[in-house]
Amino acid sequence: MNKFEVVLILNPDLSTNILDNEIDEFKTKLNNHSAKIIDEENWGLRDLSYTIYKYKKAFYRFFQLETTGSIVREISKELNQSENLIRYIFIKVKNHQELPTKLNNEKK
Repeated sequence: MNKFEVVLILNPDLSTNILDNEIDEFKTKLNNHSAKIIDEENWGLRDLSYTIYKYKKAFYRFFQLETTGSIVREISKELNQSENLIRYIFIKVKNHQELPTKLNNEKK
């Protein structure tokens, strides 16, 4: 099993219920593919570095996972189908960073 860190960037216009449903669907996809969620953080609504699809802000979620590269590819294909997900990134790491992250501690 490899270690990955994932950041999801979600549409800022989502209601709390829809946002929670999107996160739950992501977790379900991970569980269905036998990926193990080590930890997660809600970074909240933040400014984007540049405009994406006319959005200047977005909701950020951070996850630490243990899974294989082939499962990451499968999950990526499924994430591409989501209308509420603006961007995502999977990063393979040797060791997970200590939580809470610096970004989580910054003023929002």
